[in-house]
Amino acid sequence: QVQLVESGGGSVQSGGSLTLSCAVSGYGNSRHCIGWFRQAPGKEREGVATIDTDGSSAYVDSVKGRFTISQDNAWNTVHLHMSSLKPEDTAMYYCAVDWKACWVGGDWYEYSKYKSWGQGTQVTVSS
Repeated sequence: QVQLVESGGGSVQSGGSLTLSCAVSGYGNSRHCIGWFRQAPGKEREGVATIDTDGSSAYVDSVKGRFTISQDNAWNTVHLHMSSLKPEDTAMYYCAVDWKACWVGGDWYEYSKYKSWGQGTQVTVSS
């Protein structure tokens, strides 16, 4: 059974940094895609970043240059390092997995592409 567990959320001031982690277990396919999404109150879930097992990655424009997605060598954990945080980054952050490459079967930032989800971790950025 696939399980994703997020950690690392918290409260920081504007300009601060946080690193989120997503621990993945129960892999269904060696080629897969891990995405980070966020959802603020009253807003739709938004794709933030994604990483493929081939090492390629993508980001939403609003976080480019500030967020970095990475994975450990065993692909057990995917990290999202967030710097220069802004109040508009405040949201619940989720990780999710799709059991194929990031670049097939739908756009990487589409919620429906991903098959399993974690429970989320809250990030709050104060001004």
